[in-house]
Amino acid sequence: MELTTIEDAFERAIKKQKLSASKTKELIDGMLLAVEQAMKEIQAIPSEGASSSPNSVLMELKSKLTEMAPMNQLEASQKDLAISLGKYGKLLEKQFNTDLSHAYRNVDWDTHTVNHIIAGHFYRQGMFEIGDCFVNEANEVDATSKLRSQYVEMYQILAETRSRNLEPALAWAIKHREHLLKNGSNLELKLHTMQFVEILYKGGRNDALAYAKAYLGPFANNYKTEIQKLMACLLWAGRLDQSPYADLVSQSRWDDLANELVRQFCNLLGHSFSSPLDMVVRAGVQALPTILKMASVMAATNQDWQTMKQLPMPVDLGSEFQFHSIFVCPVLWEPASEENPPMFMPCGHVLCKQAVLKLSKSSTRLFKCPYCPADTTVAECKQLHF
Repeated sequence: MELTTIEDAFERAIKKQKLSASKTKELIDGMLLAVEQAMKEIQAIPSEGASSSPNSVLMELKSKLTEMAPMNQLEASQKDLAISLGKYGKLLEKQFNTDLSHAYRNVDWDTHTVNHIIAGHFYRQGMFEIGDCFVNEANEVDATSKLRSQYVEMYQILAETRSRNLEPALAWAIKHREHLLKNGSNLELKLHTMQFVEILYKGGRNDALAYAKAYLGPFANNYKTEIQKLMACLLWAGRLDQSPYADLVSQSRWDDLANELVRQFCNLLGHSFSSPLDMVVRAGVQALPTILKMASVMAATNQDWQTMKQLPMPVDLGSEFQFHSIFVCPVLWEPASEENPPMFMPCGHVLCKQAVLKLSKSSTRLFKCPYCPADTTVAECKQLHF
């Protein structure tokens, strides 16, 4: 069942809920209006003589409420809503298989490693209280204490940066200057640039110029264009947000700077920018429907996918989960390996070595490329290195 079917059912349920709420409100408003009118008529009876009585007003009110038939109207709208919710619930039950036992393998987990990964995720996200609670219950305090202190330092620097106090971040960048340069990062320049812009934005042209001479000068040879742009900003001291360089004081600049700081900090620790646990969970959520369907199909044919070294079908997880290039042979649909490397043919197409050998059937025999009319031999194919 496609996701759009569930989305359609959800939208229908939402519309029914809004319609039911609207009808209920309209009905209640009508009843209140009838009651208020009856109360006004009763209060006005003494001044009108005996032409009307409270009993007659109440009888008329009863007649109006009976005519409205509030219970019938409420039951009708609620019934339609209940039907829509029931259908939506059934679609969810069909779509989501709660039995996930066929989608994973029984493996021996290293409990210490798993605990370290979970604790690292909490600390990476800045959830130190939850992380401390977890490591205490898992008896992993000693193994994660250093990791915790590292991320505490990162979040302290990050908090100051978001408060537009760049001194802690600058001190950290200067301390790790060699690593940042080796990594091709210009984080130190970005920090000095934002500090310069902050001084200038507050109207301190002379202070900004002095700061540029002291801290931006060393970057002039490699970042001439950026420095020239900053010098032009001196003409707009105190009104930089109204200048052609207004983007320098935008909040997005500070957000990008904070992300760059986190990226470089994690890189220094040898960690990835994104939490590995978060990536694994999100990848698993995307792959789960395909794996469950595959397991169901293979079980019907008495095949056990858990004994296979790789999945018998590709699982497309999108570009965000592609961290490095992996060549998959377009003929055999197998990923390249040291024993089965990609081979570059003279026509420009690439196949894996096993596919080339199967097509040629001989090291000297000509064979046709499966994607173009060109003929070649095994000897003419060169191993391709990524």
